[in-house]
Amino acid sequence: TSLFLELVEERLAGHGFILFGPRDAQERGSQLSFTHAQGYAIMQALIAHGVIGDFRAPDVLRFGIHPLVNSYLDIDRCLETLHDVLADQRFKEPRFSIKQRVT
Repeated sequence: TSLFLELVEERLAGHGFILFGPRDAQERGSQLSFTHAQGYAIMQALIAHGVIGDFRAPDVLRFGIHPLVNSYLDIDRCLETLHDVLADQRFKEPRFSIKQRVT
């Protein structure tokens, strides 16, 4: 999770992500949460592109990271996809704003 947090802050600076939860790795466990005004649409766009995370209303994106399941390549792919979804504003497609029962 420390690597993921470091890379989010490095690669996504200026995109409106704010850490939601403890910065100290000993206090946060195996997931990281961020707030973002367009959190729901961003998470739906990520899911559509094969990156599975979780959304909690009103604006929290959660990413679970576990060394037995996720590799460094998975982390890099997640961040690359997240960057792309933000850079080309793909998350603004109307289909990503339609509220689903399961997020």
